[in-house]
Amino acid sequence: MSVRQFVDQHYRHFNAGELARAAHSLTQFLANGGKIFLTLAGAMSTAELGRSLAPMIRAGHIAGISCTGANLEEDLFNLVAHDSYVSVENWRNLSAEDDAELLRQNLNRVTDICIPEEEAFRKIEHHIVSCWKEADASNISKLPHEFFYQLLMSGVLEPTYEANPDDSWLLAAAQTNLPLYVPGWEDSTLGNIFAARCIEGKIRSTTLKNGIEYMIQLAQWYESRTDSLAFLQIGGGIAGDFPICVVPLLHQDLERKVPLWSWYCQISESSPSYGGYSGAPPNEKITWGKLAVETPKFVIESDATIVAPLLFGYVLDL
Repeated sequence: MSVRQFVDQHYRHFNAGELARAAHSLTQFLANGGKIFLTLAGAMSTAELGRSLAPMIRAGHIAGISCTGANLEEDLFNLVAHDSYVSVENWRNLSAEDDAELLRQNLNRVTDICIPEEEAFRKIEHHIVSCWKEADASNISKLPHEFFYQLLMSGVLEPTYEANPDDSWLLAAAQTNLPLYVPGWEDSTLGNIFAARCIEGKIRSTTLKNGIEYMIQLAQWYESRTDSLAFLQIGGGIAGDFPICVVPLLHQDLERKVPLWSWYCQISESSPSYGGYSGAPPNEKITWGKLAVETPKFVIESDATIVAPLLFGYVLDL
């Protein structure tokens, strides 16, 4: 049976039932002409979410994406260094000494998988630094993701691909010039490398546009939309908090009339207790002018690496 049939048959109650209800609602939303604005927090790229997200992009269901700097770069790392990644068994039982040994081997662990420093970070560093320096010499400033798009579309990396390029969500986004927003990009490996080159005086910091530029572009993009937008939030943090507040920005700070987000779903294990804003439930967002009382709202409290591929598979009717 298809993913859709499987979910409809077996996912009946609790978080499984919430997934089924959200999947059915989102599928109907898209059938009525709506699009998805997706946010990616956590280690979704290293979890290879691109296997299910790239087809969603190619199908035209994704209108834009907000992601962390880690998710931006780690999809690219996986694309060029997939065969050198190291899987870690019994990762819950690793000692501090075990992790120190991984460090000595230049293996950066993300839960149960290690990103190889030389094959991933350093391979991309050489190419991306060249892009930065070229822009700097020409007094050109770009947003962080635009350099990634430039690098991917240049074709220079194609001979080094180790993963299936069809499984790269970033490559699918670059090929369609998908609107991308990466708030807090500095909090990433390549963001740190860019800062290091600025400290050394090799590149000017103005070569990279900042988060305010992202917010300005997001506001202009949102105001120009004529279709309904679903806000699908994977995880919490800045990837979700940054874009959802564009609506109150336009309403309250610019006094412009725009629709609220038309549909909302969050896939997360985070809790709204102890001041955890990233786990703020949907109704709380109503008080901030981000969602309406009548907005369809879903919260799936589960592992996004399990839930998101099922949700995308349901929409695509695989």
